[in-house]
Amino acid sequence: MDTIDIENRLGITFCDRLPLAFTHGKGSRVWDEAGREYLDFTSGWGVTCLGHNHPGITQAITAQAAKIIQSPNAGFTYSPSRAALLALLNTALPANLARTYFCNSGAEANDAALKLARKITGRRKVISNLGGFHGRTFNTLSVTRGLENSGRYTPKQHDTVFVPFGDSEAMTAAIDADTAAVIVEPIQGEGGVQIAPPGYLAHIQAQCRQHGTLFIVDEIQTGFCRTGKFFAIEHEAETIAPDFLTLGKGIAGGFPFAGFAVSDAVAGQMENDDHGGTYCGNPLGCAISHAVVSTLLADNIANEVAEKGNVLLAKLERLKTTYPALISHVRGRGLLTALAFHDPGLTRPLTEACAEAGLLVVPTRNGIIRLLPDLLVSHADLEEAVAILNRIVGTFR
Repeated sequence: MDTIDIENRLGITFCDRLPLAFTHGKGSRVWDEAGREYLDFTSGWGVTCLGHNHPGITQAITAQAAKIIQSPNAGFTYSPSRAALLALLNTALPANLARTYFCNSGAEANDAALKLARKITGRRKVISNLGGFHGRTFNTLSVTRGLENSGRYTPKQHDTVFVPFGDSEAMTAAIDADTAAVIVEPIQGEGGVQIAPPGYLAHIQAQCRQHGTLFIVDEIQTGFCRTGKFFAIEHEAETIAPDFLTLGKGIAGGFPFAGFAVSDAVAGQMENDDHGGTYCGNPLGCAISHAVVSTLLADNIANEVAEKGNVLLAKLERLKTTYPALISHVRGRGLLTALAFHDPGLTRPLTEACAEAGLLVVPTRNGIIRLLPDLLVSHADLEEAVAILNRIVGTFR
């Protein structure tokens, strides 16, 4: 029995899978069980930021695993690898964020931020954006996409208000003295690579300050150089100083790891036993993340991403010009890009056809395909990926 048969018979899945089973990868490429090669423009949903089998990550895993993977009484003791990562990350975080806590996933980071914001303020109401995605835990589900999404589960959450993304007037009308927090992505990833309009984040921040509301910025997909800056809020003309900044995906290059950073003022209102976790900040995860962040900073990857992103967007715009009846929009910043199609029904067959042609892309709701190559992707691979797209999209005319 092969891999696909075993998983279909014994495993549980909540999505329609492509009939592919990958065994190994190198850089921007992966190979399936039959030995077939693919260009990976998914990065595991933006996770493998340095590509597959990066030597720095492999070395960090090997070296730390030879020492210790999980500390005794992990949350109650100190860790050299955690201390090293905290010190390094502090050089890249926004200046107002002085304290960081590590966890296992972006959803956990957002869940903790929401929980702590409600505890600190003593309020229950949270404002999110329609189309936003913040996780699949029960708490984060309540602020994801819209009420039609969270309303599928019981008990229903009645303390979340959704406003249109980028609508400053709607945000102003929604925030009041009962609002614990506003949570927002600088660029909506699952929402179709929707970029916040200039001034939107600054407007939310000002409204939060006015009402004593905590401002949570979700940089799980946009952080760690993905958009051409270390954090996407750095693109803003005004200084964005969130109360919580949630971190994930690219933070550890494919290893399950995440975190959230807070200001001293917020940290000062936290108490013992407010949060915790068995594996949070474990030595192995911290060592891997340190290797990734070190590479991103030392090699000035953000500038490379900005340049490559401009090249990719220009190529995608030419593709749109070639097929205007099929492609409605091209959006992106850095190496977080999207093609939007007039017909939402094209997403699945296009994804399957691209895979058959050797290119892996990310299907997204509402007729959108995302391209999220690793941050070290070569110009030749960008060229090849767009050539495949051009050939495949052309067959759907």
